Amino acid sequence: MTTVPHAIPAAPGPNNALTDVAGLRVGHAEYVGGGALTGVTVVLTPPGGAVAAVEVRGGGPGTRETDALDPRNLVPRIEAVALCGGSAYGLEAASGVMAWLEDQGRGFPVGTAPHEVVPVVPAAAIFDLGRGGDFRRRPDAALGRLAAERAAETPDRAPMRTGVLGAGTGAVAGGLKGGVGTASCVLDGGVTVAALAVVNAAGSPADPADGRLYGAHLGLPGEFPRAAPPADEHAAAMAYFAALAETPPPLNTTVAVVATDAALTRAQALKTAGAAHDGMARALRPAHTLFDGDTVFVLATGTRPLPAVPPDSPYGVDAEAAALAAIHAAAADVLARAIVDGVLAAESTDMAAGPVPSYRSLYPRATARHRPRP
Repeated sequence: MTTVPHAIPAAPGPNNALTDVAGLRVGHAEYVGGGALTGVTVVLTPPGGAVAAVEVRGGGPGTRETDALDPRNLVPRIEAVALCGGSAYGLEAASGVMAWLEDQGRGFPVGTAPHEVVPVVPAAAIFDLGRGGDFRRRPDAALGRLAAERAAETPDRAPMRTGVLGAGTGAVAGGLKGGVGTASCVLDGGVTVAALAVVNAAGSPADPADGRLYGAHLGLPGEFPRAAPPADEHAAAMAYFAALAETPPPLNTTVAVVATDAALTRAQALKTAGAAHDGMARALRPAHTLFDGDTVFVLATGTRPLPAVPPDSPYGVDAEAAALAAIHAAAADVLARAIVDGVLAAESTDMAAGPVPSYRSLYPRATARHRPRP
C-alpha cells in the first residue's frame, strides 16, 4: 500500500508571508478610539484576477459573495477578498473595495466598454462588536476602500505587517489577544503556498496542559517557540483562564486566505480550501464551533504548473492527484503556522470589558527569543 507523500518544505518564501505569492498585495485599515476597535484587511490579486474558492465550516458565519465562488457558477476569477470586523454589519466594507475596483475597471465584464464591469468581492467577517465600547462603531465602505487603496500602494512581494491591525484589531482568541498572522512555504519544484489568518476564535490556541501553542510544532526550524513555558508562568496563566471561565463565551470567527501560484481549477481550489481547514483545527481547539463562522478562501494565481511528479511514480495516472496532495498538505500547515504567527504577533490590548493579554505577555520567558516581524 502506498501513502500520499507529505511534502515538508525546507524553507519559507522570502517574506514568510502571503505576499510571497507573486502579484498578491495586502492592505489594512482600522478604526481605533472613540469607542472603536475594529478594521479591515484586503487581499488584492493581480489585474485580471485569480481562481478562487471558499469553504465555510463554522456554525455562525458572516459572509458575502461566497456563492459566486461555487465551481458550478459563472464568475471564473475574482480581483479581491475582504476580511473585516463588525460581524455581518462589517460586510459593508466590501462595498468600498468593490467601488475602488470599479474605478480601476477591474471586475467581471458585463458590457463592451472597459468600465462596464461588476467586481465580485467575496468577504468574511469576524465578531468584534462592542469590543471598543461602542457597538455601532464598525467597518464601513470608506474603511474597505482605504484598505484596498493601501493594498494597491504596496510593491509586489512586499513584507507584510501582522498583529493588532486590520481585521485583527479587535480579535480575541480563547481569551488571548488575537490578530493577523501569515506564513508561507516553497514546495519542491518552486510552487509557493501561503496563508493569511485573522485569529478570533472561541477555542484556544494554547494547550491548557502546559501552555504550548498547539500549532507551534508545525513551524519551520527556528520559527516558533516549542519548549513548554516555565511552570510558574503557566500557573499564573491558568489562574487568569480560570477567572475567565466564569464569563459567558464570546462570539468569534477565524477567517483566512490561503494562496498559491500553482495553476488550479476552481474545483481543485475548493478542495484546497477544505484541506486548509485541517490546519485551523490543528492550531485552535475546538475549531468550527457554533460560536465561530470559520471561513477559508483560496486564491490560485496560476503562474506555475502543478509540481512535477517523476515518470516512474507509483501513482501512474494519478500523478496529478499526488501533486495536488502536496499542495493540500502544505495549505493545512501554512494556515496553522499563520494562526500561530497571529497569536505571537498580537500585543495586549485594553478593551471595553477590560484588558486582554497577549500570549507573549502571559509567557514572557517562553517567548523571549521570538521576534515578531516588524
